[in-house]
Amino acid sequence: MDEATVLLLKEQIRGQLELGSTITDEVFRSRIERTVFQWCRDHPMTAAEKALLVRRLFHAFRGLDLLQPLMDDPSVTEIMINGHEELFVERDGQLSRLPSAFESKERLEDLIQTVVAAVNRVVNESSPIVDARLKDGSRVHIVLPPIALKGPTMTIRKFPEKPLLMGDLIAREALSAEAAALLAALVKAKYNIFISGGTGSGKTTFLNALSQFIPADERIVTIEDAAELQIRSVPNLVSLETRNANTEGKGAISMRDLIRASLRMRPNRVIVGEVRGGECIDMLQAMNTGHEGSLSTGHANSARDMVARLETMALSGADLPIAVIRQQIGSAIDIIIHLSRLRDRSRRVTEICEVTSVSGGEVEIQPIYQFVEEDERKGRVVGSLRRTAHRLQRTWKLRMAGLSAVAECEGA
Repeated sequence: MDEATVLLLKEQIRGQLELGSTITDEVFRSRIERTVFQWCRDHPMTAAEKALLVRRLFHAFRGLDLLQPLMDDPSVTEIMINGHEELFVERDGQLSRLPSAFESKERLEDLIQTVVAAVNRVVNESSPIVDARLKDGSRVHIVLPPIALKGPTMTIRKFPEKPLLMGDLIAREALSAEAAALLAALVKAKYNIFISGGTGSGKTTFLNALSQFIPADERIVTIEDAAELQIRSVPNLVSLETRNANTEGKGAISMRDLIRASLRMRPNRVIVGEVRGGECIDMLQAMNTGHEGSLSTGHANSARDMVARLETMALSGADLPIAVIRQQIGSAIDIIIHLSRLRDRSRRVTEICEVTSVSGGEVEIQPIYQFVEEDERKGRVVGSLRRTAHRLQRTWKLRMAGLSAVAECEGA
């Protein structure tokens, strides 16, 4: 499609709009169609080209401009904008550059302001970094100049309209049915579970899948920087989201603030979307003060590395001896699930570990399941999540939940 034509027609349509007036999407689309049909009297187009042009113009005013078709494309999982002339997308784990571009830096900036305003966020030169979300729950991260040297940068992580269930993950070979059954029992029995992994390894997706095993009669509070969890199996759900400071540097609501507030809401469980800093100590204290069955995620290269990161984050949030921090971790977290994105771009559970104790001043963990690679066929890593010789030591929660058969099996 000729971008010059799109730009010209956009200006014509903009000139027809009455300042301060409001019209429905249906009426506005009809107005765009008339403009396009008039243009086509002197510039013949096929019916398909006309329909495409109408959609493009409508999205320019009422959608996400040239990003809207990408948002509507289920095969696109991530959209990366490195300035108004440089767009990349991820499809099936493969990155590719798009030939299209925004008409100007200003148009991209306008779109960014529309996105952040919809979720009551602010981004400008004095506060150039922000996390936001779209109406469909997609995660948006924005960085503006002078921090972003190429121009306004926006990354959109799309999430499926229907969240993946554990059965879907088993079908995709992310984990085995046996491991999934154990995790389902652990969630029901209120084990505190932490999910670790690198960027794009599927931590949020896996957390959503685990949440389907939370009993429907419980009260859940979720805490996130930008709300993206899709928990639909629990009706008594409170979703909290952080808030940036205003232009005067006031009014910020941090993760730590929300975790503390959540404890006064009588939750059965607290779900922290991701811990990145000092809020880690508040999360550990929540798990240690009766909010069993809580869930959270964090970035790390392995389950063992996640323990080290938790120590570092907790130390940044409280001036406590390292021995005290390790004791908090050892008593708060029961299970660490580590996800990896393998070289074939598949997302797999590679470790399920139990935090067993604090011994010799160190947090002890032991793997219950580990991913074992067997082969590689046609670029696909072949392997499976296998049981180790270790068995679950802390089986008392399973017994308390009436899951004695699972407890006996795991303790054998």
